[in-house]
Amino acid sequence: MSALPLTYVFLIPVAFAFLAFGMAARRAAAIPRGEEGKLHSLPKYHGYLVALSVLVPSLLLILAWLMLEPLVLWRIVVADLPDLIRDAGSSAQLSLIVSQVQQAATGTTFGTPEPYIVEGARTLVAAQQWSRWLLPVVVVSICLLAIFLILPRISLRFRARDKTERVIRGILIVCAIVSILATVGILASLVFEGYRFFSLVPLTEFLFGTRWDTQIAIRPDQVASSGAFGAIPVFAGTLMIALIAMAVATPVGLFAAIYMAEFASPLMRGVVKPLIEVLAGIPTIVYGFFAVLVVSPAIREWGGAIGLSISPTAAIVPGLVMGVMLIPFISSLADDAINAVPTSLRDGSLGLGADRNETVTKVILPAALPGIVGGILLATSRAIGETMIVVMAAGLTANLTANPFEGVTTVTVQIVTLLIGDTAFDNPKTLAAFGLGLSLFVATLGLNLLALGIVRKYREQYD
Repeated sequence: MSALPLTYVFLIPVAFAFLAFGMAARRAAAIPRGEEGKLHSLPKYHGYLVALSVLVPSLLLILAWLMLEPLVLWRIVVADLPDLIRDAGSSAQLSLIVSQVQQAATGTTFGTPEPYIVEGARTLVAAQQWSRWLLPVVVVSICLLAIFLILPRISLRFRARDKTERVIRGILIVCAIVSILATVGILASLVFEGYRFFSLVPLTEFLFGTRWDTQIAIRPDQVASSGAFGAIPVFAGTLMIALIAMAVATPVGLFAAIYMAEFASPLMRGVVKPLIEVLAGIPTIVYGFFAVLVVSPAIREWGGAIGLSISPTAAIVPGLVMGVMLIPFISSLADDAINAVPTSLRDGSLGLGADRNETVTKVILPAALPGIVGGILLATSRAIGETMIVVMAAGLTANLTANPFEGVTTVTVQIVTLLIGDTAFDNPKTLAAFGLGLSLFVATLGLNLLALGIVRKYREQYD
């Protein structure tokens, strides 16, 4: 008896939701109109209500089932173990035995497992199969129950629209709460681990120190550096790469947006805008490969031709490539801001005798400037938080320099480097990643809030 794939389990409530929508809509449309008047809600709202009544409880049940299933299976496996092993083992030993049972159940064991491991694997496989067959049965039962409970209530004065909007509002509130809780959880983890780091390393040294060397001795018998956690070189490298990227992306993206919004024909706009936005769909790892394999050798060859010594991990390489990546981001936001300027301002400027160029430079751009600045700030926060391009193209050595042709490192590169390996989370070297992450979170959050504030002010002024 093989288990039913999870894909089919998720498709069951979707199929029942479509079926319930059609049944409810047809039932509502078939209600005879009498002296009480017309139908309170359109048939589609009756369909939406029944479909949501089927879909929401079923999906919640599936998610809860999948989250609780490992715990139940763990208890079943532990209960099936011999009494001597189960009573003598600690929690960690039981977890190790359950892991061996899971490996035996999937056929990935090495050597000959103990008999109780083999028996536990059989029990685990049987329990998983029963679980995956029982789940769709329960889901189908809930779907049928929802249909038979809601469908008979459909009548001429049944307020299906009000109930549907109430359900949708509840779903939106839950989604908003989940996103807020996720943000709070991320911030809490960063603050907690960051506090542990700053209890070992002074905050003043981290914010104002000019030497970054995280190589410290893990054991007393090791010979290593005592460590230095001055993050100024890391912040300076991040800022330099971000500035180079914005120096490339801002003029190109802004001029492209002005051309598409004010000068391009509809045919040209329909061709150019999708081509620019294709850049946004390219994975960042592809940009990283492009930086390492194409841009870096080309810049070093150009520097050698004119007598310049350029590092293979020069800041200009990830900066240029990241700037190309951000062009569609700035172009799209600037285009939206320019198109949001009221047509009356354009018509008034042209009516007073200004030509198209004067209208763009003296009327439209000043009116759209808050929205454009907000988009640039959002792009800046995106540049500061970029990971894959700088991991592949930037250096690992913290170098405090203003020369874009020298190698620098960034906050994200150091976070990735510090968290690679099996180092325990109880020494400053590993905890430094959380200090950097907290500072990066604060910086990007501040830029995002500033950008959203500017955009909100813009919308209030020109709506």
